[in-house]
Amino acid sequence: MLTLIHSTAHMGLDSKVIDIETHVSSRGLPNIIVVGLGDKAIEEARERVSAAIRNSGLQIPQSRITINLAPADLPKTGSSFDLALAIGILSSSEQLYLPNSKSLFIGELSLNGNLRSTNSIVASTHLALEQNFDAIYLPAPNAEQASIVPQIKIYPVQNLAQLTDHLTGKTLIEPIKTKQPIITRPKPNPDFAEIYGQEAAKRAMLIAIAGGHNILLSGTPGAGKTMLAKAARGILPPMNKSEMMEVNKIHSLTRDLTSLITDRPFRSPHHTASNISLIGGGKIPRPGEVSLAHNGILFLDELPEFPKTALEVLRQPLEDGHVSIARAQASLSFPADFILIATQNPCPCGYYGDNLKECICNLAQIQRYQKKISGPLLDRIDLLVKIDRVSIDQMHGKQDGENSERLRDQIINVRKIQASRYRDSQITLNSQLTNRMIQQFCPLDQSCLDLTYQAQSRLKLTGRSYQRVIRVARTIADLAGSSKITTDHLLEALSYRPAS
Repeated sequence: MLTLIHSTAHMGLDSKVIDIETHVSSRGLPNIIVVGLGDKAIEEARERVSAAIRNSGLQIPQSRITINLAPADLPKTGSSFDLALAIGILSSSEQLYLPNSKSLFIGELSLNGNLRSTNSIVASTHLALEQNFDAIYLPAPNAEQASIVPQIKIYPVQNLAQLTDHLTGKTLIEPIKTKQPIITRPKPNPDFAEIYGQEAAKRAMLIAIAGGHNILLSGTPGAGKTMLAKAARGILPPMNKSEMMEVNKIHSLTRDLTSLITDRPFRSPHHTASNISLIGGGKIPRPGEVSLAHNGILFLDELPEFPKTALEVLRQPLEDGHVSIARAQASLSFPADFILIATQNPCPCGYYGDNLKECICNLAQIQRYQKKISGPLLDRIDLLVKIDRVSIDQMHGKQDGENSERLRDQIINVRKIQASRYRDSQITLNSQLTNRMIQQFCPLDQSCLDLTYQAQSRLKLTGRSYQRVIRVARTIADLAGSSKITTDHLLEALSYRPAS
């Protein structure tokens, strides 16, 4: 008997429906043969599926079983086909009859028949919705994650025996209801109100988060650079449904995610991170830190300590908002639209230019250290902020600065302004403005144009850094509630581009 079951395969964020054809022959020696360009995990699935069927109180046909994963020319990886293979065998041997509904089956089987959590669940569920499937059967631990996708029946399955009872009508599994994610305001840690002094750096951080701009904090050890970067997490605005879907899709490609992500990502890789861990890739391409930080923050502490080659791979995602990974079998693209927050010391010892502690580095060491961050990479950073150490008087003085909750409310308001302005465009933030959009949304009067001419010669602005200045000025104007950019906004934006 020949049966057809549906599952999914993934290449990066792209998903495709896989037809699993199962044929039980009355001739030939008992054996299970799986064809269709599967990897080692699919080859080993024969043993997992056989043991799971037997340990679930069901029978493996003593016949030649041929299973084809179509289309046969598409590479298939992973263990998520186990459940579909088992259902195909049971259906072909007439131990159960599938309903007429069009369904997807996804999950890895343990030897006792239980289902283990698997990856790419959000992508699979979203594909089921797009391809007009009626239902999807998946491991119970992944159910919450899948519930973000609306308008499709999601059946959480504990084990193979439970699913066969459901399909034979003995004991039905209740589909879970689509959840509207509960967005809460996590308590900021640290709160901006807990950071002494550094009002100029706080202002720069507010601008960066409001407009989605990249920022580099440079200063002596203990000045508060890392604390400022970590506090930025507490002023990130909530994600909308589309952003949440994107983030969960990306993170579902990793094995460590079963719950739903509702907060914007904050990724902080160590400076020993490799190129592949940052940008993504591998034999089976997976998203790197730049993609896992999509719609959130990528925090690189002590930027010059990262390998130079690792830093240079950041150029494309910082410019384009996505990263392309080329492999022999396919070229994949992962979204990577994040806010880069980086910190650095001015020299190896950290005290070059400090008023209280003498630097012990020679000029060659300082130049070598600072050259670890190339000009093209610096050109892609919108705000370059120098911060000084905090005095004892400031640490014991009264804190009058705004707390994270108030700053977050300002950012939410400014982002609403941007969303309304760009509602007919493909962007949502000032940092995403293209050259043509800058002409449309950021017109400058003559006084502003005169200022830019002076700044170009004094600050040696490149075309790219000039455009970034205009984008930052647009965000500063939005924070001020101004519909147009004035010289005051432009002067503040230029102050974040020190002369080279």
